[in-house]
Amino acid sequence: MAQHTDTRSESHQPKHVHHGRTQAAWVGSSLAMVAFIVGGIAVAMQNWVLFTVAVVLIVVALVATKVLQAMGRGAH
Repeated sequence: MAQHTDTRSESHQPKHVHHGRTQAAWVGSSLAMVAFIVGGIAVAMQNWVLFTVAVVLIVVALVATKVLQAMGRGAH
């Protein structure tokens, strides 16, 4: 009977994929969702101050995501 030998080395492991299951992804996605909801309501009400708040919240979501990734709470 022929024996199957595995030619893969022990050090070559497949890359672990998080699929967005990180703290950085959750925080960024949650803040962005709130910002888009607030922005949609602001546009419907034609309240441009509230719309500006939503835009600032999107920027905060991006910054928070990058900071959390730099702290090791993200996939990269």
